[in-house]
Amino acid sequence: MKRCAWPKSGPEITYHDTEWGVPEHDDQKLFEFLVLEGAQAGLSWSTILDKRDGYKRAFSGFDPGKVSRYTKRDVTRLLADKSIIRNRLKIESAINNAKRFLEVQEEFGTFDEYLWGFVNHRQKKNRFKSHKEIPAHTSTSESLSRDLKLRKFTFVGPVICYSLMQATGMVNDHTQGCFMYEGTF
Repeated sequence: MKRCAWPKSGPEITYHDTEWGVPEHDDQKLFEFLVLEGAQAGLSWSTILDKRDGYKRAFSGFDPGKVSRYTKRDVTRLLADKSIIRNRLKIESAINNAKRFLEVQEEFGTFDEYLWGFVNHRQKKNRFKSHKEIPAHTSTSESLSRDLKLRKFTFVGPVICYSLMQATGMVNDHTQGCFMYEGTF
């Protein structure tokens, strides 16, 4: 089975074959990817995949309502949790973003409605032949980043936003020839 060039390990291959580029519309999963993409800043995705279960436990199953109520005591607990990236700014960002996430849900009905509005509620399928052609960010991820920052989200630069768009299937950046490229999602 031919796939994109980037997945090297078992967890990366599983993630590539089952999630990456597949349209996601469940708000709790969208929050999960928002947290994980922010945590990944400056690190490899394989590091985050290795800690994904730890994040799920540490962040109440990625329930934004619960995470939004975390206190300084929770921050201290998370800073001691070896199953996640113990970076105060990233932990505080996840808590802040949970609060902002709930505000967006209140305004738009769902975070999905808000997020997918940036691509007119339709996946953009790119036609890259090689992984080297895939951009780090696009004008759409720049627009999303600007809007999220205006809404007081943190760790949402254009590169993180493009990774979020790829992870949630807003864009299909599987390279031509990859079995997932022709996915009928």
